[in-house]
Amino acid sequence: MQIGYARVSTDDQDTAVQVAALKSAGCERIYKEKASGGRWDRPELHRLLDQLGKGDVLVVWKLDRLSRSLRDVLTIMERLGESGSGFRSLTEAIDTTTAAGRMMMQMVGAFAEFERAMLKERTKAGLDAAREEGRIGGRRPKLSDQQQSEIRKMIAKGDKTAADAARLFKVHPATVSRLLARPSSKRVSRAK
Repeated sequence: MQIGYARVSTDDQDTAVQVAALKSAGCERIYKEKASGGRWDRPELHRLLDQLGKGDVLVVWKLDRLSRSLRDVLTIMERLGESGSGFRSLTEAIDTTTAAGRMMMQMVGAFAEFERAMLKERTKAGLDAAREEGRIGGRRPKLSDQQQSEIRKMIAKGDKTAADAARLFKVHPATVSRLLARPSSKRVSRAK
């Protein structure tokens, strides 16, 4: 069975053109929705996806009616593949029920995977470069080097307990405990 999906973003838009194209393409059932294509939480789309079974084909007038997010499109395609359903876009002539259409969607998926891998590599390279410059990610220390030194001295002399030092410097006792557990010679400098 061919099941259509028509979507517009705003109330002043109409799905009539899409519905007419879907009917002429042979869709027996058509789900209509007024929601942004960038949102994942679209009830009619999810209702349609839940209805699809083996051999059914999801038909849209144009690919961007399905979603504006490549990640969402690929998620939907994966879900269709798992249920044994196909996909067809009338405007872009994409039809995953054919070998050429499946190849097209695999190429789109490969480009998306490549893009994710490149982003991961760039992020790693940026973090490595920052580490080489002496910068470390994460939260800045609550205590300056001088404060850390004072706390160590107070506790070493027995003037204050760790809990007293935490109250005095207005930090959590765990902060003082971590400071004391760390060897004083292995301090890491942070760029400001």
